[in-house]
Amino acid sequence: MPELPDVTVYLEALEPRVLGKVLRQVRVVSPFLLRTCDPPLEAAEGKTVRQLRRIGKRIALGLDDDLWLILHLMIAGRLHWKTRRPALSRKVDLAAFDFNDATLLLTEAGTKRRASLHVVSGAAAVAALDPGGLEVLDCSLAEFRAALVAGNHTLKRVLSSPRVFSGIGNAYSDEILHRARLSPLARSQQLTEEAIARLYAAVRDTMNLWIDRLRKEAGTNFPENVTAFRVEMAVHGRYGRPCPDCDTTVQRIRYAENETNYCPRCQTDGKLLADRSLSRLLKEDWPKTIDEWER
Repeated sequence: MPELPDVTVYLEALEPRVLGKVLRQVRVVSPFLLRTCDPPLEAAEGKTVRQLRRIGKRIALGLDDDLWLILHLMIAGRLHWKTRRPALSRKVDLAAFDFNDATLLLTEAGTKRRASLHVVSGAAAVAALDPGGLEVLDCSLAEFRAALVAGNHTLKRVLSSPRVFSGIGNAYSDEILHRARLSPLARSQQLTEEAIARLYAAVRDTMNLWIDRLRKEAGTNFPENVTAFRVEMAVHGRYGRPCPDCDTTVQRIRYAENETNYCPRCQTDGKLLADRSLSRLLKEDWPKTIDEWER
């Protein structure tokens, strides 16, 4: 799903296009999109966009009279900018936000409808939709450490929890942990102070690196190539391919719909982490190290 770098670039692209513009109409295709009923969606029509804000992985448009439209794109939701009012298709289109001269189109690939739109009024209602995670680009090392060790969870889990850190998900947590040379299954309360400092630096470096990359990719255009899988990534989505730093085959851990990718040599001292599906199947034949796997 779009994470902090992607949402940041979406907002930067929206600012010159919608800020100060009147939202003429909202056309909703999917009945599953709208998750609130009061205020009604129609209350947004005819109001001017006054603010844009990121709330975790959500995109918030602030209108006149402290009315807010808050979008959560989830896994497959994407935004598109159309200079002509488009006809809408039930196959992928969820909603269209029509302005005088263009339309912001919300689409979602696949058959599962997970993206959401909340229409709320007032600061308290906006705050209620904020999971409360720490803003990693604005926090100090001490604040980062306090959030990290508040619970004793795996680094993969704590990094991608919206209640702990804001805007980090499955994709960038893999990249952060590879950059920090830390195992995704290491426990947050068992890290040394040096490892915490290394992780803090990796979080900030990774987020800034990808914000810069996505900005350059989009240029002055609206970002259309928003994806969790990019060729420049070190490990995420690269299972079975070589690590760019050491050429070791990237491995994975699968759980439900999520997949964690990591490099055994760079992150786990050559140890293979148990994959919940494959390791259960192979049992005692499951290799314990990357050397056994490669043999």
